[in-house]
Amino acid sequence: MSELLDKQHQFTRAYPLLMLYAQYLGYELSDGDAYRDSRCQYGHPDSTHRSRLARDFNIFDDIDSDGDEDYLEDEEAEEAFNLLHDFWDMLGGSERIKNDLRHFSFEHKGVR
Repeated sequence: MSELLDKQHQFTRAYPLLMLYAQYLGYELSDGDAYRDSRCQYGHPDSTHRSRLARDFNIFDDIDSDGDEDYLEDEEAEEAFNLLHDFWDMLGGSERIKNDLRHFSFEHKGVR
């Protein structure tokens, strides 16, 4: 098995655990950016999204009493994502990117 394929398998097993952990903490996640085709005109040309080793998530407070979910931004989102990144570290995920806390990836060839 190639190194990339092995990492893709590890990543595919890890991100559902992250989603379940978020629910355990009282958050809901939705996909932001996932696989990025090489024809995409944005992002880093060697992005781990192009290697199927990254996902960006949107985060919400779990449903409140009026049945709505609240999209988290700023400090609330940062606090929640820091908790999720601590868990991601335990799963073997790559180091968090300070200015891109919504990004969860596995490092490949020095790119995270």
